[in-house]
Parts: sequence; C-alpha cells; structure tokens
Amino acid sequence: MHHTRPARLKHVAGIGVDRMGSIADASGRDFLRLENLDTDIPPDPEAVQRTRQAAAEDAANSYLPFVGQDALRQAAASHVSALSGVSYSSDNCVISAGGLSGILNALLATIEVGDEVIVTDPTYAGLLNRVRVAGGIPRQVPFTFTPEGEWRLDREAMRKAVGPATRAMLLMSPSMPSGGVLDADDWNVVAELCVRQNLLLILDSAMERLLFDNRKLIHPAGLPGMAERTITVGAASKELRMIGWRVGWTVAPDWLMPDLVAVSLANVVVPVGIAQGAATVALTRSYQTLPAYVGELERRRDTVVRELRGLPFGLPAGGWSLLLRVSDYGLDGATMSDRLLEQGVCATAMTGWGEIHGAEYIRFVFANEPVDRLHGLGARVRAALRA
Repeated sequence: MHHTRPARLKHVAGIGVDRMGSIADASGRDFLRLENLDTDIPPDPEAVQRTRQAAAEDAANSYLPFVGQDALRQAAASHVSALSGVSYSSDNCVISAGGLSGILNALLATIEVGDEVIVTDPTYAGLLNRVRVAGGIPRQVPFTFTPEGEWRLDREAMRKAVGPATRAMLLMSPSMPSGGVLDADDWNVVAELCVRQNLLLILDSAMERLLFDNRKLIHPAGLPGMAERTITVGAASKELRMIGWRVGWTVAPDWLMPDLVAVSLANVVVPVGIAQGAATVALTRSYQTLPAYVGELERRRDTVVRELRGLPFGLPAGGWSLLLRVSDYGLDGATMSDRLLEQGVCATAMTGWGEIHGAEYIRFVFANEPVDRLHGLGARVRAALRA
C-alpha cells in the first residue's frame, strides 16, 4: 500500500535509548547501565503502600474525575504555588498520564502549525519530537560548552532566536541531557523576552529540584509579567522516582485552563487511577524525602566527574546525566556507544538531540547505578576512546 508520511513526522526520529536498552537486555551481560533515565533508587515506601491500597479501591478504578483526582490536583497546585510564589488552586491544574503527555497537551493547546518554539541545544529529543508532532518548529538556542565546566545559556543567541514566528519557549532546568541550569540572569532574559514579545513559557519542571552544589530553585512564573504566560508541567517520574506510575500535572493561569483541559480529554481521557493517590502522598512528603535523594545523585555525579577528569565533559549542575564530547577524539557518539558496549558500558549517543551539541556527544546517566559500580568507569571510557 502506498502511503505518504504526514509532514509533521518528517523530522521526528528515534531517541536511541530504547535500542541501547534492548541491546543490553538481550546480551545477558552485566553492563553498566548508563543509557536510560531510569533510577535504581526506589520511590517513597508510603507511596508504594498507597498504590497497593488503591488497586483494591473502587474509586481508583474509575474514569472520573476526567481532569484528575481532587487531592492530587490540589497537591500539585500547592506545590507550584510554593515554588513560584504565585497563587494557584486545584482549578488551575489538570492531571496527565506522565509529564511528556502534559507537554504535548500544552503544545497542542497553544501553538499553531508553523509556529516556532524556542528550546535549548542540546535538549531531550522527546521534547523536540513533541514540538514537531504538534506542528511547531523547534528553534534551538545553544548552551555554551566548556570542557569540565558548567553549561551556560547563550543569552545573546536567545535574544536573536526570537522572531516574528516565535510563539513559545519550552525550557527545562536542569536541562536534559546536559544538566545545565538556568541562573537568575538567564531567567530574567527569558522573562524579558516573553513579556516583550508576548510569548508563552512552557516549563518542563520534571527535574527542577534536582539541583547540586547548594543551588537555589528559581521558578520563572514568579518573575514580573510571567504568571499569566507560564505553563508548568511537572511529573512524578524524576523527582519522585515513580516512572512506572505515569502521573504528571499541568498548572497554568485561568485563561489557559479550558483549552488545556479540552486537549487533555481529547488525548488521554484520564491518567492512571490507581497511581494518583500515591503521587499525592509522594509529592506531599517530598519536601522531607527529597534532600537525601538529591544528595545521593550528587555523590554519583561527583564520582563520574572524578572518573572522567581530564576528558571533555560538561559538568552537570543538576539532573541525572552528563555529556562527554567524543568528537575531540575524531569520533561520533554512535561509534563511541558501540565501543563502550565492548567495555561493558551501555550509553546513548546524542544524535538528534542538538544541532551544535548533538552527534558529537555520548551521554552517561548516573541515576541507575550506585557509586561503587561507577568506580572504574574512567578506565573503560579511556579504553573505548583508544580502541
């Protein structure tokens, strides 16, 4: 049968993670699993127990409420209010089947076909794909890369990227996959541009509290003129370690809620019923439970950094992953990924994740392996570079 592929799929490509995971799973070998944004650190035990309870509750085995359970909507609204200083109620929140579902819903509810959406370079290929599926055109603004230094947003490039077709920014801090964090001056530039050019900000807040080196969280909705134009999309996957629960939330100003709800109901009618109570528990308790988790991630980051000292990596200021620029050795990420498999390391090439910072890099996720197993990574990486 002859079939013409829809234009919106022209630039939608795979993200590489699933292929690497399948290779490792099928090998039977004890690979160092650094390819995927999973974590070996379990969720809050109280959230697990709440899930077990919900599986036997009739109220959790329901389509209703379509917009999500009231307790979770209130918890998410209160959470975003606390971080941003903006007052939100449960009426400003709709629950989604994971954070990326919420991102797609926000894009479908706000952009027209052909609108440009500013993202960073590099950025998670799944975000780029969702912009394209929604009919938008991603416009990538680079982070500046300094070997062994932190990623820094190129503010001048951000200013130049905003044009007549720009409708929104889709930003994440800490950013995936670099671990780059936007500082106060970065957010001020973002706010200045959004207000002056009447742009929306879709904030992927999935990792916003996974900050290292005593950094303080800045939520841009609290900046002047930003509350009315910021859509905050959160998720239980990264901060709460509840990947398999598939729960996310979108918090937005009143005027955007009817369209966000309409798209949500037209996409996934209702998120997982038996998961929402558990996410409520985990989110509410996270103010007590998160610091120890972030501390463990920081120890893992520090271990990987010590192992790779002297190599051209970008220092993550937060998040779950680190990028190594292998083009310095005449390689691309795909070749390095194959060489690392021979050294017992499973890692994903960054092809398609950036125009400037893409195929030249390999990514190491440090959320799924404990510190003791990360020891020796440097020797394996250097052996792969020499192969």
